[in-house]
Amino acid sequence: MPAPLLHVDLTAGYGRATVLHDVAFTLSPGECLGLVGSSGSGKSTLVLALLGLLPWRQGWAQGYSNLVDQNLLTLPERELRKLRGRRIALVPQSPLSALNPSLTLRKHFREAWRAHQPSNAGLDLRITQLLDQLQLPADATFLDRKPGQISVGQAQRIVLALALLHRPSVLIADEPTSALDPVTQSETIRLLRRIQREENLALVYISHDLISVLQLSDHIGVLAQGRLHHCGATGNLTEDSAHPELRHLLRSLPVPFDALRNHLCNTVTPGRVTPEGTVTDSVVEPVCAFR
Repeated sequence: MPAPLLHVDLTAGYGRATVLHDVAFTLSPGECLGLVGSSGSGKSTLVLALLGLLPWRQGWAQGYSNLVDQNLLTLPERELRKLRGRRIALVPQSPLSALNPSLTLRKHFREAWRAHQPSNAGLDLRITQLLDQLQLPADATFLDRKPGQISVGQAQRIVLALALLHRPSVLIADEPTSALDPVTQSETIRLLRRIQREENLALVYISHDLISVLQLSDHIGVLAQGRLHHCGATGNLTEDSAHPELRHLLRSLPVPFDALRNHLCNTVTPGRVTPEGTVTDSVVEPVCAFR
């Protein structure tokens, strides 16, 4: 097994209040850890802690969030800025809130590129690669639009493209489908899973949407009252073996968990139809982690 890219063991909070207690996990290249939890369980605090952003919210974190051999909890802000977006990147919850309404999509890419590159050399090629990978138009008309001129689903893919711009090794996805309709949610999950495999990303996928977590994750954990309870490999998950919090979520699903698991494992990713009517990427593969 590859050596862990991300090794976490931290406690965090605000003022005298401790929100996260000894949250610990490791993540290797190509792995996806799915974290579920109810509102107030500490999911947002964990995201901020992993990125070294808690001080900006008057919070604190102790322990370590090691990206290879660098502890993100103790690095100076100047050093953290060199890593955010380049080695570890975030896909935020609300795409339209994350994008600047006054900037064109092209300008978003240029600003994100400039954070880690001295010149624009290679930027246009990288934008074209990403937009093609995410099944978005790569023409000038589309790139000259502003966030308010595209759909929420397209905005979510733009946010994902921005996160992938510098080819990070660790991606944190914080409720990336919560603002999307069910059809767009499903498309986004398929894209995220495919890109994770193609790029060999280590993915932390945080959501209250249990079905998407089951589809994406190799391992599942539950955040409850600020503590992370590991539930093991998704493929071995059963109601009886699950943590009580996860068991409650499984039993709240609209269909029995076993039936859902069978359905997810028999779902295939269809080929993409190009404007010319031809089908690409037509390899059939399961979209879930039950193997």
